[in-house]
Amino acid sequence: MSVTASSVARNGKAQPETVALFVSDVHLQPGLPRTTAAFLDFLRGPARRTRRLYLLGDMFEYWAGDDDRDDPYNAGIIAALKAVGAAGVELFWLPGNRDFLVGTGFAGAAGLTLLQEPHVVQLAGRSLVLVHGDAQCTDDTGYMAFRAQVRDPAWQAAFLGRPLAERKAIIEGMRSGSREAQRAKSYEIMDVNPEAIDALFRASGAELMVHGHTHRPGCHPHQGGVRHVLPDWDCDREPRRGGWLALTADGELVPVAVDAVS
Repeated sequence: MSVTASSVARNGKAQPETVALFVSDVHLQPGLPRTTAAFLDFLRGPARRTRRLYLLGDMFEYWAGDDDRDDPYNAGIIAALKAVGAAGVELFWLPGNRDFLVGTGFAGAAGLTLLQEPHVVQLAGRSLVLVHGDAQCTDDTGYMAFRAQVRDPAWQAAFLGRPLAERKAIIEGMRSGSREAQRAKSYEIMDVNPEAIDALFRASGAELMVHGHTHRPGCHPHQGGVRHVLPDWDCDREPRRGGWLALTADGELVPVAVDAVS
């Protein structure tokens, strides 16, 4: 299946122009070379055939600070993002729970605009609210307390004041602890809370919501609107996972799998 900005085969009919793409949870890291290659292919292909590209968090497995952007792996990703912008696409970045320390240094180097969540935008005649999704997992009280701590500007300033190597060691310890904690939690606790979703629909006034984080792609009707969940990426294991949502000029959100693109 071939994807372009102006045509996607669907029921034998041409799909309208693609207005925006939404992607999250790629978890880029050197240890996943095939996932990295698939994402770079996405940036060289579909990402350049749209007007806007929204990156909705956890694009990196972790981000220790903008002073790590000269690392060869990170620099390669930044250069690939900048090339998308140079092709005429507007890029937007919304923080996830693993890369919330991305700042203005990264944004300037990659040529993208940093967003705060929730972000409400009008596109293709539709009103969308964009979030990463972790703030709506309110049943996970332990995580919510941790999230409040690490999103505090004073905590971030103190953390970023530490040497880069020390920050990476701390993050690795956090990741290990997070993996252990997740084993003891139910899927329901780690998913979004329906009341939090309804509250966000009411507060935003949006009719559509797009988020990632939960790694449970799908489309869910709610009282206030329709919620679309982005997939996570892992092309280094079988079955391969990954994809994005395409918003077409007629206001439809279309899921596209990474293996559907040629």
